[in-house]
Amino acid sequence: MSLPLRLWNIKEDIRKFARDYGLDFFDVVFEVVSNDKINEIAAYGGFPVRYPHWRFGMDYERMAKSHLYGLHKIYEMVINNDPCYAYLVEGSSDIDYKLVMAHVYAHSDFFKRNMWFSHTNRKMMDEMANHATRVRRYVDRYGTDRVERFVDACLSLDNLIDYHFPQSGARARDEKKPEEDISDAQPEHRFAARTPEYMESYLYPKEYVDAARKKHARELKKTKKVPQAPEKDVLAFLVNYAPLEEWERDIVSIVREEALYFAPQGQTKIMNEGWAAYWHSKILTEKALTSAEIVDFADHHSMAVAIHGFQINPYKLGLELFRDIEDRYDRGRFGKEWDECRDQRARAFWDRKLGQGRERIFQVRAIYNDVSFLDEFLTPQFCIDHKLFTWTYKEEYDRYVIDSTQFEKVKDTLLSSITNFGHPTIHVVDSNFRNRGELLLKHVHESRDLDVKYAREVLASLALIWRRPVHVLTLAAGREEIWSHNGKEFGSEKYTPEEETVDEEESK
Repeated sequence: MSLPLRLWNIKEDIRKFARDYGLDFFDVVFEVVSNDKINEIAAYGGFPVRYPHWRFGMDYERMAKSHLYGLHKIYEMVINNDPCYAYLVEGSSDIDYKLVMAHVYAHSDFFKRNMWFSHTNRKMMDEMANHATRVRRYVDRYGTDRVERFVDACLSLDNLIDYHFPQSGARARDEKKPEEDISDAQPEHRFAARTPEYMESYLYPKEYVDAARKKHARELKKTKKVPQAPEKDVLAFLVNYAPLEEWERDIVSIVREEALYFAPQGQTKIMNEGWAAYWHSKILTEKALTSAEIVDFADHHSMAVAIHGFQINPYKLGLELFRDIEDRYDRGRFGKEWDECRDQRARAFWDRKLGQGRERIFQVRAIYNDVSFLDEFLTPQFCIDHKLFTWTYKEEYDRYVIDSTQFEKVKDTLLSSITNFGHPTIHVVDSNFRNRGELLLKHVHESRDLDVKYAREVLASLALIWRRPVHVLTLAAGREEIWSHNGKEFGSEKYTPEEETVDEEESK
């Protein structure tokens, strides 16, 4: 539905203010919807044209009940698309509409100008509709139960992608490299034409020739291994190598493509929400609000940036970090001179009046993600000012207590919670494990054990797609183990590295 004239005028004012501040965004199409409708759209990840699946229905029920009990309310939703689609909740106040519109324009600027979104499909609304059409066609052809069971397995693996190199392409089809033409020439014959016969025994002793043969055989065997190096993008590997029917391969490709589209939003959650909160606050307090609206705005804004329990609020953390960066670069609190200053009085009154803050936050918005953002700009003073510390549960007190206020511990905990979305890092290392066509994965431990229940479900889904047993090599209680699933049962065993041997006949 088109916007009423009152909301259209508000939108045009906010749009002009955002442009005046230097924000560069896609065109934004606003639509006013009911609470039920926005919960439905949110359940589909913002895409009402998405393929049907029971998981989306469960998400809708959860959000609808949460809204009914007053536990949450969705004020806005914006889609990374060109043009951007944004949804407003009908019945909101003018202050809420102003806040949400300013928030949306800042999100659109972030989508357009942050490098981590540069590879994403800007016509994803159309692509999602295309995916839905294909999935519905498979349902009609192969039956609801069969297709839904396979989609379930794929969705349980949608985090097994390479988040850091999504620009390698959303589509994994037809990416197999042609096998190289590996010469079988024996190494001792490479220079035989130049070597006199009577010199061969001196230049190529038997021990050297035997060792060279074995090394050559090992290298030849290694070049035929699939994958030749650990592969982090598990879904891409399955698209290329799993023994799937064409429709199944297409569904895995669809799930991977959508996972890669959503990945930058998870990688920049703190920055993106902080950027939007920064600009809706700036635009409204300096331009868009009347004096009579300031108090109500402060009340609504404070709810958005409030801290709840032990969780980090990305709106609050991102907003305060952007403000801190702007203040530091305005006053020159960076660089070698600042870092080496030990005079606390001088640091307290330090102000070089550089005025570089606004320029710097635009640069940060363009090239950072959450991990690099926190790694570079989180400071000990910021943690002190905003009371950041780590928590731990103490059984003797039956409650959570402060574990540490040390800056390095706080920073490491924050970075650990957002690196790889907090998920374990898994690589494919062998598609012919034990020479039986079974799939071997490896867990990059990083000081955190795998959750057994989670691993069992993931391995079961992988076994369904791979059609053979699947294994993961991991550390459990300090020892290497292999956890396996054959499609019916889950098991574990102690890992014993197999010595690489080369049959003498194979080397000839």
